Amino acid sequence: MDKKKELFGNTVIIFIGKILPQVLSFFMLYLYTSFLSTSEYGSVDLIITYVSLLAPIITLQLEMAMFRFLIDARDNDDEKKKLISNNYICLIIFSVVFTILYLIVMSFIHFKFTLVVLFYILATIFMSNAMQIARGLGKNKVFAYASIINAIILVISNIYLLVFLHFGMYGMLLSFVIANVITFIYLVFSLGLYKHIDFKKASFDKTKELIKYSLPLIPNGISWWIINAADRTIISAVLGTAANGIYAISNKFPAILSSLGTVFSLSWSESASLHINDKDRDSFFSSVCNNSLKIFGSLSILIIAVIPFVFGVLINPNFNEAYKYIPILVLGALCNNMVICYSAIYIAKKLTKKVMNTSIMSAVINIVINLVLIKFIGIYAAAISTFIAYFVMLIYRHFDVLKYVKIKYDFSLILKISIMFIFVSILYYINNFYLNILALLIGCIFTFVLNGSLINEVKRMFLRR
Repeated sequence: MDKKKELFGNTVIIFIGKILPQVLSFFMLYLYTSFLSTSEYGSVDLIITYVSLLAPIITLQLEMAMFRFLIDARDNDDEKKKLISNNYICLIIFSVVFTILYLIVMSFIHFKFTLVVLFYILATIFMSNAMQIARGLGKNKVFAYASIINAIILVISNIYLLVFLHFGMYGMLLSFVIANVITFIYLVFSLGLYKHIDFKKASFDKTKELIKYSLPLIPNGISWWIINAADRTIISAVLGTAANGIYAISNKFPAILSSLGTVFSLSWSESASLHINDKDRDSFFSSVCNNSLKIFGSLSILIIAVIPFVFGVLINPNFNEAYKYIPILVLGALCNNMVICYSAIYIAKKLTKKVMNTSIMSAVINIVINLVLIKFIGIYAAAISTFIAYFVMLIYRHFDVLKYVKIKYDFSLILKISIMFIFVSILYYINNFYLNILALLIGCIFTFVLNGSLINEVKRMFLRR
């Protein structure tokens, strides 16, 4: 299959699975901001953030090793059994050890959500691991369906627990547990994981090989978490959880762009791993990066142009301050999405230490800028430090990746997107109704003109089917 067509096909499948969850999550904002105070929402956001840190550390990023190694073992049933069997032995051991340590530590801390958070962490670990196995086996449709099921269950349980039972923070956390458990059960049966488990196939050498690959990804995971979560921790500590609630809502809009970047990452990392040694890889990888810049650059402009019309509809007035920080965070999300292009190359080349080193550098930058500025400019410090951290990582990885793949950009494209982004952002902050309409109109025209050739190429792909 043509490489571009393969990448496009995988992206569409995963996009379908991810877009519904994102849309549902987006419209759940009104529910969250109506039934939770700024302080409560800030506290829940902080818990979710820390769970996202703990889960990959507990598993030693084993799920990423499973994804990468299963790609190479797709035509070897015996090897698949070895990998999946070793995976679940490790996962069970890690979970038991963590549970014991967690309960010991929490026995000294007064925290009324101790058990629900524990179940949330464990459910996240097993679900995330199974999701990566689905990707590694090339079962992208199963991955997509699992994402949709997770989102639907999350919405239903949230509405029931928040609206009808008035469970507040506890209800929101319990919803995550229910959704993740049901999703994991679906994955077990859809992938037939029980058929791939044979503990006689387990071996220390195979476990050692998996962990050798995944271990350098732990500092990388922590660094990514720092970039994403240090902001929330510092804001909560210096400005309070209510301020973190405001910041969390600001991040929901750039999260649209980030989620689409995640969709791209899931398909691109697979394609990059499959074609990293092809003769035409330089031109193929350059084409992907340029098209990514076109798509994500124009989408970031459209998001900023649309927000003035939807913010007041979706967000409770108590969270209005969040409006101010969104363009800076969208710019950070754009840089992050471009970083994904390079991350896939490192993963394909199995250069996980490179991923780790660049992420740590950016994490340090993020923390330093945040701590220096937060007392002077408040929440703006978090938004600015996030953007700078991603931007520095993008520049560094671009020049570092040139050692392995010659990525070439169309610099006129970078200039066009930069000018349009600045123009739309200025009108956004002026926040005049007629100027907002002008920004939206120009943004739409710019998007269709910029992506015209790409749209035609996609049409040709469909017509050839």
